[in-house]
Amino acid sequence: MADKSDNAREFVSLGMFIIDEFSFADEHGNPTGKTQPPQIGGGGTYATIGARIWLPPSRIGMIIDRGNDFSPQIQQALDAYGSDMWLYRDNPNRGTTRAINSYRGETRGFDYLVPRIRITPRDLHGTKLERAWMIHFICSPTRANAIMSEVKADKDWHPTTVYEPIPDRCIPEELPALKEVLPDLNVLSPNADEALSLLSMPLSPTRELVEEACRRFLDMGVGPNGTGAVVIRSGAMGACVAQRGQPFSWVDAYWSGPGSSSKVVDVTGAGNSFLGGLGAGLALTNGDIWEATLYASVSASFIIEQEGLPRLTHAVDETGRQVELWNGDSPQLRLKELQDRLETTKGTK
Repeated sequence: MADKSDNAREFVSLGMFIIDEFSFADEHGNPTGKTQPPQIGGGGTYATIGARIWLPPSRIGMIIDRGNDFSPQIQQALDAYGSDMWLYRDNPNRGTTRAINSYRGETRGFDYLVPRIRITPRDLHGTKLERAWMIHFICSPTRANAIMSEVKADKDWHPTTVYEPIPDRCIPEELPALKEVLPDLNVLSPNADEALSLLSMPLSPTRELVEEACRRFLDMGVGPNGTGAVVIRSGAMGACVAQRGQPFSWVDAYWSGPGSSSKVVDVTGAGNSFLGGLGAGLALTNGDIWEATLYASVSASFIIEQEGLPRLTHAVDETGRQVELWNGDSPQLRLKELQDRLETTKGTK
């Protein structure tokens, strides 16, 4: 993992901010009558909030491109998490990036309504986000190579890299580009379907198949001299954590087991927030990928409890210290509960 600079942010996402709109139809294309107001979205936004659950605004960040339709309500909602974490860029000549999430029965479609503005490492130069200790990016393997080329062009910057392949480019044709960029990645984290698709493996994830996918990625050489990690996010099965020369291990999804299904309201952004939590966990545990994955699982647990982003409030604990609560609960208590659960599971094997 990269060495930390005193002034650098610990986690910066290169993902985008998007305003999500929604339409709902049955399997025949007929409107269902269901409506949902536009809401804050974007993989970068969810990842940054996933990190914010653990880190203060001054230690994280992302760029938000504000168009001429950026409402005061959205501004207020974002700044409630801490205005210092956002780097706003204003463009009065265009609208904010928007996308339509089209639901037809159980099938979800996604299309941009406004041309997207992609963010690259070069955009961080000269800003409060430059030379972050860790960067997170969501894109195709081909574009990941371009991103890493920009990173390596700065000889004084060697960030820890957390890469999340974009779902629609997790296809076998992208595997050669992925192999090319793997040595530059500290963490590779597709979800189970994405991993299996990239590797042309059967698309019905099981623990055995996920572990085999981890093994194949490690054999390709993840990270400098093979020192990187693979974390395959596998929904209710949890996440498989893999490093060369170490036994594979699984971290439970926080909401798993009896009664947990009632807590799962909307999984949109769960994978992105998982990786934000992973990044924060790496910063807080001095690069321990196993422990960081527990932070990741807890971050995702807060995202899936409602539609949209979680609610941040403040309270005073029994010692008189002000603490942050997310959806009325403590991330630290959830982390301790998950740690205890996994220790108990280990003890019964």
